[in-house]
Amino acid sequence: MTNASVREFKMPDVGEGLTEAEILKWYVQPGDTVTDGQVVCEVETAKAAVELPIPYDGVVRSLHFPEGTTVDVGTSIIAVEVAGGAAPAQQEAPAVPAPAAEPEQPAEQPAARQPVLVGYGVATSSTRRRPRKQAPDTAARQAASAVQSELNGHGAAPAAPVTPPAPAVPAAPAQRPLAKPPVRKLAKDLGVDLATVTPTGPDGVITREDVHAAVAAAQAPQQAAPADRPAAPAASAPDRPTAPVSYDSARETRVPVKGVRKATAAAMVGSAFTAPHVTEFVTVDVTRTMKLVEELKQDKAFAGLRVNPLLLIAKALLVAIRRNPDINASWDEAAQEIVVKHYVNLGIAAATPRGLIVPNIKDAHAKTLPELAASLGELVSTAREGKTSPSAMQGGTVTITNVGVFGVDTGTPLLNPGESAILAVGAIKPQPWVHKGKVKPRQVTTLALSFDHRLVDGELGSKVLADVAAVLEQPKRLITWA
Repeated sequence: MTNASVREFKMPDVGEGLTEAEILKWYVQPGDTVTDGQVVCEVETAKAAVELPIPYDGVVRSLHFPEGTTVDVGTSIIAVEVAGGAAPAQQEAPAVPAPAAEPEQPAEQPAARQPVLVGYGVATSSTRRRPRKQAPDTAARQAASAVQSELNGHGAAPAAPVTPPAPAVPAAPAQRPLAKPPVRKLAKDLGVDLATVTPTGPDGVITREDVHAAVAAAQAPQQAAPADRPAAPAASAPDRPTAPVSYDSARETRVPVKGVRKATAAAMVGSAFTAPHVTEFVTVDVTRTMKLVEELKQDKAFAGLRVNPLLLIAKALLVAIRRNPDINASWDEAAQEIVVKHYVNLGIAAATPRGLIVPNIKDAHAKTLPELAASLGELVSTAREGKTSPSAMQGGTVTITNVGVFGVDTGTPLLNPGESAILAVGAIKPQPWVHKGKVKPRQVTTLALSFDHRLVDGELGSKVLADVAAVLEQPKRLITWA
């Protein structure tokens, strides 16, 4: 490339206050041509998995870090040779000329871009991805062999690396396998090449089940090995076990503490040793609430929305906060002040493939019940797909954690940093209960409210918990108290 200069692309802060991110996947390699707005890599922060676009056109000179490396924000991660400026001391070999038909554009042209998550725009030209390298004369034969192997019930053998003839352009470049970020992370942890996985999801999307099926197919021949020859441990372990551990294999597995788990651990330690926790419990008859849930499912106002007990529990907590606003506060250690919030950003703890995250519904206090149902459904589906943005996990004021979905009765939840209260909801199940003077089977659950005793005393915490329980026992109070 003549009259070229090298631009260094630094790891951006994709979420307020983040200091590092792990490089999950590179989508380009040295020598590839990139365009303004093209996604070059996927990174995982302590809050979300994010794809990073490059903000200029050029040719990749070098990648500074391999996949799996945790890099500090502000550190250069990729060098790109761009047109314009003084020529560098060393040129790439072979040089890749810029297309003659396309005029050069400066990197700083905000009008040509649309806003995206990390602050860079998307170019008006279509994004080009690096084609998968394979010999043109063997590509069709390898694809046919892989399909036939799948039909015969055998896993496709990985193709031997073949250097493509340069600088010929493949006539039909292979597309990057379609998979969501959590599925890509799972495949990476299990050592599965997504190119060898047969997709079963809609529009050819690879699912978690497809990845596990590929692992099972690869391990099938090993099961016939002699019992005195245990299989070697995997090269890398997932963040959490995805299948029962075989005690015939390695006796220990070491899991690197990073990403969401690292951030969660630090936050919980800070919370436990900073805020003096108090937890109170109440067991409540929620039979009427469960009947209301079934009625709302038939209501036209909730058509297409997810209606479940968590919706009414969330609304009950919002009502209790409205009646006891001092519970919705935070402790400012530096200023030695209690900051009372006149809004509620309601956090919902969600278990995802990346670990426990707590996105929140902004201004939940101002939403109607159908609006709250829509926000809850969107929050849960986005979290399960691994698409929760860093901004969705910032600014929470009060949190609900539904441990009942795991079949447990209740727990003593730890506060999220910066919040004064968190409500744990236990399993809802039939129990013998005294109702109208007689013992009857009723739907019962146990609630646990943990709060920061520096700014919430026992009276205030008890009033909030009692109000939540009263609404769930008699949901008609939603009309008179809301």
